[in-house]
This record gives sequence, C-alpha cells and structure tokens, in this order.
Amino acid sequence: MKRRILNLTAVVLTALVVLPLFTRPAGVQAAEQDQKPPYTIPEYNAYQAANAEKDPAAKIKLLDDFVAKFPNSTLLQYVYLQYYQTYQAMKNYAKAIEYADKLVALGDKADPTQVLTALQARVQAFSAMRMSPTAPDANDQLTKQRDAALQGAKLLEAFPKPASVKASDEDFAKQKKPGIAFFDSSAGAAALQLKDYPGAVSAFKAALANDPGNAVSSYQLGLAYLAMSPAQTLDGFWALARAINLKVQDADKVKDYLKQKLLVYEQPGCDNQADAQLGELLQLAANSPDRPSSYSIPSADDLNKIRQSSNIITVISDLQGGGDKTKMTWLALCGAEFPEVVGKVVDEQKTDTTIDFLVYTGATPEDMQAATMPNMDVKVFLGATPPAAAPAGGTQAAPIPPQPDVVRLSKDDGIRFSGTLVSFDPSPFLLHWEQVKVDPTVIPEAPGKGKGVPKKKG
Repeated sequence: MKRRILNLTAVVLTALVVLPLFTRPAGVQAAEQDQKPPYTIPEYNAYQAANAEKDPAAKIKLLDDFVAKFPNSTLLQYVYLQYYQTYQAMKNYAKAIEYADKLVALGDKADPTQVLTALQARVQAFSAMRMSPTAPDANDQLTKQRDAALQGAKLLEAFPKPASVKASDEDFAKQKKPGIAFFDSSAGAAALQLKDYPGAVSAFKAALANDPGNAVSSYQLGLAYLAMSPAQTLDGFWALARAINLKVQDADKVKDYLKQKLLVYEQPGCDNQADAQLGELLQLAANSPDRPSSYSIPSADDLNKIRQSSNIITVISDLQGGGDKTKMTWLALCGAEFPEVVGKVVDEQKTDTTIDFLVYTGATPEDMQAATMPNMDVKVFLGATPPAAAPAGGTQAAPIPPQPDVVRLSKDDGIRFSGTLVSFDPSPFLLHWEQVKVDPTVIPEAPGKGKGVPKKKG
C-alpha cells in the first residue's frame, strides 16, 4: 500500500484562548480618553478605509497603499492581519502565509494575541496549500512551517489567562490543550516530510499528550517510528494499531499496511499467523496509548535462531511446553519442511484417496517401540492428488506424487518420511504433516512384513 501523509483538519483555537481579533487599533481607546495615539489621523483613516472595504481586490489595493505611505506605522500588525485574512478568503494561501509571517516577524512590536492568531492562520494556510514535495523550495517551506508550528505551541503553552476569563487556571490550561496539540501535530507533519524522524516523533508525542484521541497524530507517529534508523518497530506498530482503533481515515488500508509490516519484521512460518498477532496488538493498543515495556513481537532473527537449532524432538517438546515458548516455536516452524523424520505407526485412518498414519516419534528406537499413543498425524495421498494446499497461510508447495504402495505399512511398522508441518493439536498433542513423501525403502515388500523402526540415514 502506498503511504501518504493525511491532511490535517483545520482546528480553530478556543475562544477563551485567543482573544477576539482587533478590527480597530488599540490606540483608539487612548484617543477616546484624550491621550495622544501612537499613530496619525491619516494613518488611522487609511487603515479604517481598508478595514471597511468588502471587495477583496479593492481591500488589497488599499492595504498596499497604506504600506507604501506608512511603512513604519504602529498599525502594521492590524494591516498584516487584514492582508492574511483577505488572502485566506481568496484561497491565495501563499500570500496569506507571507503576511502572517510579516506579522509574526514584528515580534515584541505586535500584541501577543495577534502573533498567536497569525501563527495559527499561517499553519492552517500551509496545510490547505498542499505544497508539492518536488517544489525547488520545498525543504525551506517545510522548515518554516515546522518552526512556526513549534513557535505557536510554545506561545500558546505560555499564554496567560486573560483577566476577563472566569475559568479556573486548571480549566484554562485544559482549554489550551487542543490548540497546543494542533500546533504540535502540524510541526510533526512538516518534520515527517523533512525526514526529520526524531523531530517528528517528539512533536507527535507532544500532540498526543494534549489530544490522546487524535487518530491522525497517532498514525503519523507510527510512520515516524518506522522510518527512523534504526526503526523503532514495536513503538511504530503500537502507534499504528492505536490509530486504527481510533478510526483513522482509511483504517482498513492502514490495517493491511500494518499486517504487511508485521510480516516483513517477523517473517513467520505461515503468513496467517500475523492475523492473530494483529488482533492481539489491536486489542492491547485499544486500552493503552503507550506500548508497555513487557509487550514484544519476535523478529525474523529471533525466529531464525529457533529454526536453526530445532529438530523434530525439540519441536515436539517446545510445542507441548505451552506459553511463549510454544508460541515462538510455532511462529518459526509452521510451514517448515523436514527432510527426514522417523517413527512408529501406532494406527492408521484410510480413505479412497488418503491414508493418515498416526505415528509416534521419540528420541530413541526403544522409546518409539514402547509407544502406544501417537504424537504425529502423517497424511499421505494414495491416488489422484489434489492441488497442493498452502499450510495454514504459508506458500503453496508443489504437489507430491501419489504413493499407493504405502498401504502396505501397518500398525507397529517403522516409517521414515519428509513433509511439511501444517498445524498441531495441543491436547492431546498431535503434530499434523502434509506434503508427505514416505521413503520407499521402509515400505514392506508384502503385507504384514514390516521392517521395524527405521534408523536415520547417515
């Protein structure tokens, strides 16, 4: 599945956080109180004319005239506000960003509320603009977006409670959380596109600390974890599972993507084993935003070590043990092919096309000779062989030719075969084999003339 970064939904900061936007300069209050305002009457009149204009093109012309006549006016913060709001309404997001940045660049010369609101507008305009990742200045644009978003998060975090707000300090801090999360998630999205994966992880984690139910932030956090070098795989899986539980957009596709990542990371013996692990992961992640340190998934290296150190005796012992040992053993060996297995036929179940030999295998010939109960089910085709079935989600194998002569094997005869492990029953324990090929040298020449428990070749 081709991955893409989901667009951020525009978030409006709570009214208690961002004070009402100024439509007239604060200095007007001083003029009304017979105090000298920090601007001239021509400046004020030119600003008000632009502010009152409803036609966007005409408004922009009036604002241009103002800046040309009064380049150092104390009213510039309000002029820039009119600029970026007008350009945003016109969907000219590049120009909206330009003038929001001009307002922010005024620094201490602008009211902190105006700076915060401009940062919000700038971040939203960038998300709406859908910048091309191949643009020559893409890196520069993304860097500015990330830095502006981080600045907004920092400013809003420190934003003091206005005297007019009656909410408690605790409630006011809670009301700021969605706005802070908006800025942090925007910073994370930009960092992700910049391939600054540690920065993206930090930003998305900060966003989720203030807005833990945000599916997009959780999804993007998962992508950032998986893209790191080295990848933080388990944390990435957990964040993606969390996003699926939170009903992220295209959740089914994200689920398929997560399953494929699980398969690549683990490389289990049978592909369908990832389904059970995915179900377990989704269930656990639904109840916890953070991955517990105790949760793990074995890697391909872990499973390869089991494959390299196993023989049929250790496999049976480990599968009978239960717990994590059994789980990891079967993850490694489901679908595995064994070139030579020996045992004693304890019983058989025959149909028109197959015969199931119920076989016991043990560590020594004496152990096998004494056995009365099977620990393996060995299925052999006698006649027309159907297309080979894939072992429990594994890769389809080539069909084994029919072996009608195996009917001469009977109870207490020895058997030697190669085959593929397809499943097992935990209690009573029975290991199931398919794609079986019996060594013809152990098949009796005549009915009833068994050859005993065969010894391993070599």
